[in-house]
Amino acid sequence: MTDISGLAPLTRQITSRTVLRTIIDSSPISRAELARVTGLSKQAMSEIVRDLEVEGWVRETGRTQGGVGRSAVNYELNPGKAFLFGVDIGGTKVHASIADLSGAVIEDRIEPTDVRGGRYLVEQLALLLLKMTDKGGVDPKLVRMGAIGVPGAVDPKTRRITMMPNIAGMTDFDFEGALAERLGFPMVLENDVNVAAKGEQALGDGQNIDNFVFVALGTGVGMGIISERRLIRGARGAAGEISTLPIGGDPFNSSAFGSGVLEASVGSAAIRARHAGNGGADGLTVREIFERKDGMTEAVIDEVGRTVAVAIAAIAAVLDPQRVIFGGSVGSRAELIGRVEHHLARCMPVPPACVISSLGNRAGILGAIAVAQEGFYQSLFGLPLRGVEPAAPKTLEGAA
Repeated sequence: MTDISGLAPLTRQITSRTVLRTIIDSSPISRAELARVTGLSKQAMSEIVRDLEVEGWVRETGRTQGGVGRSAVNYELNPGKAFLFGVDIGGTKVHASIADLSGAVIEDRIEPTDVRGGRYLVEQLALLLLKMTDKGGVDPKLVRMGAIGVPGAVDPKTRRITMMPNIAGMTDFDFEGALAERLGFPMVLENDVNVAAKGEQALGDGQNIDNFVFVALGTGVGMGIISERRLIRGARGAAGEISTLPIGGDPFNSSAFGSGVLEASVGSAAIRARHAGNGGADGLTVREIFERKDGMTEAVIDEVGRTVAVAIAAIAAVLDPQRVIFGGSVGSRAELIGRVEHHLARCMPVPPACVISSLGNRAGILGAIAVAQEGFYQSLFGLPLRGVEPAAPKTLEGAA
């Protein structure tokens, strides 16, 4: 057993963080169990837990019954010690949330995206955070880490946005750094579909699954990859950009270079074009096309489902996912996913399971909170909790 009396301040701090990490991983947990797991003496553990309580890191959470007439106090992380800021940015709207350290959302807000982009968007997020902390009764100084999903590619080395066509001025400066400077705490920048995949891993249909992909089908087409419980980004942050798969059209046709061959075949614009080309009325939205439920619509859904199935077969050959989670305005249509499953069974001996996201359009914002949570823990401990890989956060000074 280890006694902490007389330990150097740095060694004592490291010991305290080890205990805190154990509490986060295993709560609710008693001091006796903490001593057994960490190898510290009961006296040392009592001192450390008392210090963590005084500093506001942990709190009591009921008792565990031991022998006859004996019980032990259990402890857990105090979720109100710090708060997290999550943002899911789209071309038309910004969805932001403040959550405590447990991931519980305290305040949630959606507003139109500032179409001027660039530093105007930085200022919009700063003002949005101020409004939310005020309404939620959260001290702004206690917001210590954030994460933001953007509809574009993020270079994992430079941390710069390399492509973001829906919002102006986003590739011209260090958006991640500008946000951190303006808000006063680190902000982790990530592709929006990757963030949605993290949301599925934390709270959705990817929980407790080592290998899965999240496929977003809508105006655009994209994919987030979780392999061996790790988010895969690729050399330039473009892993999962399946819109460019040479499936559904001629890969040498330069007219598809902008959107990508697959997106040009199964995206929202392609579905409307298919329907009109088969004699359907012009100007219908994808939702209106799906809700018509006539022979023409069924034919379009089957054509798109067949193409998506071929794409999933190609993805499965490379990544071997256990599950494919579909999201987006098109990917959430049960009629389409039913045809995808039908065609997959015809072109693969053992196709992956296909499900529609149970989180719906909240996968992105919940994923942003999950990434921020991982980043905060990374700043405390230097290693991720429960084997989940963090998303390259910057150092958080004075976190503990």
